[in-house]
Amino acid sequence: MEAIYEYAWLIPVFPLLGAMLVGLGLISINQVTNRLRQLNAVLIISLMGAAMGLSFALLWSQIQGHPTYLRTLEWAAAGNFHLSMGYTIDHLTALMLVIVTTVAFLVMVYTDGYMAHDPGYVRFYAYLSLFGSSMLGLVVSPNLVQIYIFWELVGMCSYLLVGFWYDRKSAADACQKAFVTNRVGDFGLLLGILGLFWATGSFDFHIMGDRLAQLVQSGTISNFLAVLFAILVFLGPVAKSAQFPLHVWLPDAMEGPTPISALIHAATMVAAGVFLVARMYPVFEHVPAAMNVIAFTGAFTAFLGATIAITQNDIKKGLAYSTISQLGYMVMAMGVGAYSAGLFHLMTHAYFKAMLFLGSGSVIHGMEGVVGHDPALAQDMRLMGKLRKYMPVTATTFLIGCLAISGMPPFAGFWSKDEILGKAFEANPFLWIIGWLTAGITAFYMFRMYFMTFEGKFRGNDEKIKDKLKKASTIILELQAAEPAPNFGPGAMKHGELAATGDHHGSHGHHSDSPHESPWTMTLPLVVLAVPSILIGLVGTPFANYFEEFIYSPNETLSEVLEKAAEFDPTEFYIMAGASVGISLIGITLASLMYLRGKIDPAAIAAKIKPLYELSLNKWYFDDIYHRVFVLGLRRLARQVMEVDFRVVDGAVNLTGFFTLVSGEGLKYLENGRVQFYALIVFGAVLGLVIVFGIT
Repeated sequence: MEAIYEYAWLIPVFPLLGAMLVGLGLISINQVTNRLRQLNAVLIISLMGAAMGLSFALLWSQIQGHPTYLRTLEWAAAGNFHLSMGYTIDHLTALMLVIVTTVAFLVMVYTDGYMAHDPGYVRFYAYLSLFGSSMLGLVVSPNLVQIYIFWELVGMCSYLLVGFWYDRKSAADACQKAFVTNRVGDFGLLLGILGLFWATGSFDFHIMGDRLAQLVQSGTISNFLAVLFAILVFLGPVAKSAQFPLHVWLPDAMEGPTPISALIHAATMVAAGVFLVARMYPVFEHVPAAMNVIAFTGAFTAFLGATIAITQNDIKKGLAYSTISQLGYMVMAMGVGAYSAGLFHLMTHAYFKAMLFLGSGSVIHGMEGVVGHDPALAQDMRLMGKLRKYMPVTATTFLIGCLAISGMPPFAGFWSKDEILGKAFEANPFLWIIGWLTAGITAFYMFRMYFMTFEGKFRGNDEKIKDKLKKASTIILELQAAEPAPNFGPGAMKHGELAATGDHHGSHGHHSDSPHESPWTMTLPLVVLAVPSILIGLVGTPFANYFEEFIYSPNETLSEVLEKAAEFDPTEFYIMAGASVGISLIGITLASLMYLRGKIDPAAIAAKIKPLYELSLNKWYFDDIYHRVFVLGLRRLARQVMEVDFRVVDGAVNLTGFFTLVSGEGLKYLENGRVQFYALIVFGAVLGLVIVFGIT
């Protein structure tokens, strides 16, 4: 069994090898590599499958009780400073490796069907493989420096994948927005890492936590500095896991192909933030003020994402705000000290959210045959309806995902979300109220999505709705094109220039009057993901919480965990579970009355609460505020800096050149080649100096 651990470094190397081989092929023999597209896909999927098999072996070994394995080598040394790199395998690492590899493997299989007609098929697989490798490298990292390196690689890969269709203006803007927003959080993370190293002299998670607690207790550093360092580190997860106020990039990231949307939202980028909070738990738990900030940030984000999702008509953006909300639950759990509950929800959410996103991709794939490849039409739920008749596998798996995320027993989301709510109630009833209300809103908007998409009548051939949506899309594009752009030089690209270049993925028009079920390469991953979406929550039931016995807080021992489990009160569980299921049933019932039965008119409700409806529809105006304050503000600042550069800096340089030119022109008339004249000048200069110094 020890041999498995010695070769665990191959887990991130396998997908990296696939990305390198395919990438080199695209660079050196592009046409040949693109012609062998299926072979390249098989290679990359097989290598990820090998990493998945090794990950399952490590998880099984950890379940059997194998101790934590650490293997490092000295990477840099200077005096007393030593920095090691390597990998570590513990319970948290083993669990995350399985989550990342399984979801990535299924997404890669799904990609073959979804991207079948895309000319960038091979390049997309190379990016996917590099993305998976970066996340796996982050998971096995034994210290903060190595985590930061892979953290930035994950950000780079998300930039490449979100902007994969770079000739679409919306995609180009979205990847830039994601990149810049994450840089804000990453800068805070870097400052936090440096601050903690300055205070503790270590990059190791446990050593940092213990030393920081001792330093604060002894008064060597102030509590304010400890809180500051902890919050700066937390800024990294705030950006990566799309927490308020850096949540704005995630919905726009839907401009990338659906497989990458599923991978980002389920197992890689957004999971990295929650994973880092878990890794840094030995530091955070000693700083109560930081824990409170984490808890309330998560709670507000959960409520914010849910209230925006209820008015979204784009199926992918609705799921994106759902992800923001569910990530808020996980972060809130970490903040109230519910370590295992947060990670349990991370695991269950990874599977049912991957299934929901891949299901939305299947829906879009089916709708494109009717409405064409315009995202404004193919992704709008107002043009869907009755798809259960045409896409039964997709509809069934999507329904399972809706039940799971809504917290309905016995589906996976019920057990993980209920545990978070229970722990939140123990820590702070106000946080429980926010989480409880959010659970009801979640059930409402998820079944709103299901009923609009799969029930009722099919609206894809309704020309009135199509024309209305096309006009709205055209107005948005015209507004974007009319927006003034900064011009930083003659080569600067005009704003909106890419909008007219089209989308390679959208090169095929509509050719059918009704949608169709997706090919087996797309439906098989949905069916496979449906199994853990239903059953995986059973490993963490309060009656036999095997998950908590496996994943428990670093400050606890297994015996303490078992003692707490023995104190389980079933009456309290039934009350809390009944409350959460009850609010979810209310949300499902309201969605049914509005979007299935037609008993309540959503438009009439929206008219009565127009300010609240507008608030949700406009995403609480955060995008508008950020655009005015940061985008337009920074453009004005850039123009002012350019003025200073042009008039002051360039002016000083030009003046120096002009003075040199004039003086040179003047002095050349004194150079006549006559020695007597030069001697006269020297004599005059010496005489002048004698007079000056003589007077003084």
